[in-house]
Amino acid sequence: MNLLLAEDDEQLGDGIDTVLGHHGLEVEWVRDGLSALQHIQQQHYDLLLLDLNIPWLSGLELISRLRSEGNRIPVLVVTARSQVVDRVKALDSGADDYLVKPFDIDELCARIRAIYRRTHFQDPAPLCHDDLVLDPAARKVTHGQRPVELSVKEFDILHSLMENRGRVMSRGKLMEQIYPVDDEVGSNAIEVHIHHLRRKLGKHPIKTVRGVGYVIEKGG
Repeated sequence: MNLLLAEDDEQLGDGIDTVLGHHGLEVEWVRDGLSALQHIQQQHYDLLLLDLNIPWLSGLELISRLRSEGNRIPVLVVTARSQVVDRVKALDSGADDYLVKPFDIDELCARIRAIYRRTHFQDPAPLCHDDLVLDPAARKVTHGQRPVELSVKEFDILHSLMENRGRVMSRGKLMEQIYPVDDEVGSNAIEVHIHHLRRKLGKHPIKTVRGVGYVIEKGG
């Protein structure tokens, strides 16, 4: 999940960025409403985490601007404003949920998951590269119409690489996405899984970028 965080409190923003990263979420962090608007206009995000008291363009102004432009990005307001009138204004302006600071990080993650389920109710489309097909909903992989049996971690790594075709995924990023933060994992775990994937796929699309990570290049 790719999130945009709009928060001008450095300590809180850094904390949210770090913790959500540990939960396998991609977070881009901006400090003001104008930067948030520009980022949303330039690329896709699955969710906007929005403080109301941000400079240049307030949270309420940003929500109203996005909705007036027809942008339906899900918005979770995270703010110190606890009055009912503030909740009503934000929700009526187009916010999807409202969380008051201080908050528990588990509740934040649960609300993010709930919004994601509500706004992404359709099964994800299969991912294809040449004759390699990965079906995220059924958790099945075929190569040349031949079913490929993968372990849970092998499937998750291949899913991440195919979902990010053209982007080099570092070993650290893959580790964050497929292992819980408190798991004890060997330093060569990703390399072992990649080796098994390549063996099972035969003519495989996974390229090594020496010293950086792994990539499935676009074009297939």
